[in-house]
Formats: sequence, C-alpha cells, structure tokens
Amino acid sequence: MKSELSHSLLILPVPDLNKTAEFYENKLNFKAIKYLNVNQPHVCLYRDFIEIVLTKSKLSEVKPNRVVHGYGYDGYFTGNGIEEIYRECVTNDVKIEKQLQMTDYGNLEFVLEDIDKRWICIGIKKE
Repeated sequence: MKSELSHSLLILPVPDLNKTAEFYENKLNFKAIKYLNVNQPHVCLYRDFIEIVLTKSKLSEVKPNRVVHGYGYDGYFTGNGIEEIYRECVTNDVKIEKQLQMTDYGNLEFVLEDIDKRWICIGIKKE
C-alpha cells in the first residue's frame, strides 16, 4: 500500500469557544460537536469534507496572520460550487473582505472574515 496523506484539519485557538462555534454554525452552516468538559476543551466543526477544531486560547484576542506577519490568510478551503457558497455567505451577512473573483494565479475565490477577525479564503483552481 502506498503511503499518502489524505486530510487536513484547521486548528483555531479562540478566546470564546461557544461564541466562535455559534458563528460557524449560524453563518457558515457548520455542525458543532462540543467537548467542553475534557482536559483540553475544544469544539469540532464539520461541513462537507472540512473539519475545524476550535481550542481555548489563553489570549483574549486573536492575532490574525495578516496582522502578525503582514499578509496571509488564516485558512483556505477548496471545493465546488464556490459561487453558491459565496451567495450563502452574503445572505447570512458574513463580512466579505474580498469579493468573488479570479486571481492572477488562476483561482476563483473570495475571502471572508470570521467573528475572531481571521480571514478565511474559499476558492478553486480554474486554470
């Protein structure tokens, strides 16, 4: 059998597990499974083939990659039907930082801001 990696998880430390989980459930249509009474409290968020694990941060505020490093996203999801996902986000009043567009590197993508001010890009390679 060939060795290969097959999946990846996005792990996001957050100041308030319930508040962030509620945002992802209500605005982005993820399903939350909460593990709050364990040694390392966390929430697992699921949508389609994406899993995000929220962990409790000791910090009271998230420092997004673009703030800490000068640029960059905090997560990038790929998939199909990007246009529909974009419309879903607009309908749910998710803050859109970059409108749905073709990039100079051949991806159709958009960028949303989550409740902790992280930028999450959703896109697909088109060229």
